[in-house]
Amino acid sequence: MATLQCRVVSAREELYSGEISMLIATGTEGEIGVLPGHTPLITLLKPGAMRVQTPNGEEEVIYVSGGVLEVQPKMVTVLADTAMRAHNLDESKIIEARRKAEQMLVNQSDTVQTNAALASLAESVAQLQTIRKYKNRA
Repeated sequence: MATLQCRVVSAREELYSGEISMLIATGTEGEIGVLPGHTPLITLLKPGAMRVQTPNGEEEVIYVSGGVLEVQPKMVTVLADTAMRAHNLDESKIIEARRKAEQMLVNQSDTVQTNAALASLAESVAQLQTIRKYKNRA
């Protein structure tokens, strides 16, 4: 089976390093699947779930809040703003963050607050979607 090397790195830590048979992430133009032999590219990532499949068929789900995906002939690199394994996401904290963001939108007083609330709301929604994808695979 053909494989490629993969590194998933956030500003805080390296979350994954090793061989993969496939990676699926959400780029700015939609979902992208990377298999061995993929054409080299660089794309921005949107917040959401990223799936890494190992050569033995196991799959790891990682939440990324955005970043860059680079595909080279034998290497895939993900540089994420923040990243966390899906099983480490705390659903109750995310739901509370979403509630606070929604409350901020209701009580907005300026553009900066509105943008911050929208960003927080988008991140919490992406995290909840990641948790749901992880639960469906577990």
